[in-house]
Amino acid sequence: MNNYLEKKLFIKNIFFTILAIFATLLLSCSTRNLETANVAETKKEKAALTHNLTLIVTSDIHAGVNDNFTLAGVYEKRKEYEEKGDYTLLIDNGDVLQGGFLSSLTKGSDLMEIIKAAHYDILTFGNHEFDYGMDQFFENASILDVPYISSNFTKDDKLIFDPYVIKEFDGVRFAFIGINTPDTLTTSKPIYFEDENGDFIYGFYQGDNGEKLYRRVQETIDEVKSKGVNYIIAVAHIGEKETSKPYRYNDIISHTCGFDVFLDGHSHDTDQVTMKDKGGHDVIRLGVGTKLSNIGIVTFTTEGDIQHELLTYEKRAGDKDIPTYDNEVSKIVKEKNEKVELLSNEVIGHSNFDLVISDPEAKDSAGVPIRIVRRMETNLGDLVADAYKVRTGADVGYINGGGVRTFIEKGDITIGDIKDVQPFSNLVCVINVTGSMLLDALEWGCHVTPAESGGFPHVSGMSFELDTSIPDPCIVDDDGICTGIEGERRIKNLMINGAPVDPNQKYKLAILSYTALDNGDGYTAFNGAEVLEMGSAEDYSLVVDYIKENLGGEIPDEYKDPYGDGRIIIK
Repeated sequence: MNNYLEKKLFIKNIFFTILAIFATLLLSCSTRNLETANVAETKKEKAALTHNLTLIVTSDIHAGVNDNFTLAGVYEKRKEYEEKGDYTLLIDNGDVLQGGFLSSLTKGSDLMEIIKAAHYDILTFGNHEFDYGMDQFFENASILDVPYISSNFTKDDKLIFDPYVIKEFDGVRFAFIGINTPDTLTTSKPIYFEDENGDFIYGFYQGDNGEKLYRRVQETIDEVKSKGVNYIIAVAHIGEKETSKPYRYNDIISHTCGFDVFLDGHSHDTDQVTMKDKGGHDVIRLGVGTKLSNIGIVTFTTEGDIQHELLTYEKRAGDKDIPTYDNEVSKIVKEKNEKVELLSNEVIGHSNFDLVISDPEAKDSAGVPIRIVRRMETNLGDLVADAYKVRTGADVGYINGGGVRTFIEKGDITIGDIKDVQPFSNLVCVINVTGSMLLDALEWGCHVTPAESGGFPHVSGMSFELDTSIPDPCIVDDDGICTGIEGERRIKNLMINGAPVDPNQKYKLAILSYTALDNGDGYTAFNGAEVLEMGSAEDYSLVVDYIKENLGGEIPDEYKDPYGDGRIIIK
């Protein structure tokens, strides 16, 4: 009996002990939840902005500091937001350089001084920042008040710049991560990124079908998250071009998790997109056009919302109310422009019609004419190719569409107009090529048509047909270089000066050294070709001389059709 009572008492004690422990746990969890809630509320209260933060974003300025809004106007736009009480950050997504004398005469240094005067807070670089070579790239970068950010630009597999920068306002922490396109290896000169043995020593986490880049970006996101940031913003020179796959903005966003906003450049588009990341969270992607035709605005509000818009420049030359500015940016722009005015304003010819790189009819959703020079023949592309052929005495001429940068309006033509068309100071060389090489080159140049490609060919002394219904037969490596052609060809009926091409015959080809000798735009068809003349003149100077001397200063009607004279037939 005693044993029974003792056992009953023992069980009862165990029961109440368990009940007490359970009650303690409940109280503990309740208290912990209350503490967590209080902490969350405290953090939320601490993290609240007392004033809006507005990001003012530019991209792909391409030396157009006096175009459209103008950089002096961007400077004033920032003041407007600050006068409303907003915190502000001025951000650029790259490709400040190339596009005019102001860039080429000083290899970008004058433009960097202008950017410095505008007091940018955050910058990354574009592929065209490398167009004057690696030494000049670093010299130009040293002019800036703030260093570039890049999470994926390396030398010998080590990062060159800080991958991100963190800005804090009212206790709210914003991380900005730099991302740069691996396209840079081919859209600038590949030799700039190689050692003396021709091996790449600089890189952008390219390869592995994009996975290397995705992993690198995610690692950077995770690192800034560990520092307690509230928002994560990409400052990217990536773009949306089909030829950039798998390095497009949508590829990166869909393979990573953590971005709130993706500020983007490179493809000159104005698309504003909200898409899901790998974790199913919304990411705002903002493209901001080129040459200051647009300004991106992203506002983080005191209510915790993210608002965004694209300001589009509506005024045109001749409008009476186009604003002028008198500030430190306008003053330095004026000073630098005085260097080039005398030369660039010299009239060398006249045209009764526009020479185009964009469709004279079709426009995008922002009202900007759609660029066609990288996907089909244009009259300006024909003119440049003819200049190369005629001025060098070659059998055929060839210019990649990415080397024809802007249009020429009807009326007087100046040296500055031509320099704006061909701003890269590339040399034109003459090489001895076989018909087979030409066929391979055209196949590569058109391999993504009707999508855009900077390597799209404009030709002189040649005509051909392109059948886009046939799948692309070109093989491309992780660096964007053509490594071969397999399968049915898309290039048909290639004619050389009126005769069918002979694959074994040699032809003298006038072409940029960038394309022929440096594997620019991924071209390899001309590797091993005999160099007959190694570029004694810059690209634009041949066009100037062609207009002045060969055309007598007047552009003839054979160039009147904006879509060219039928040298390239696309089916």
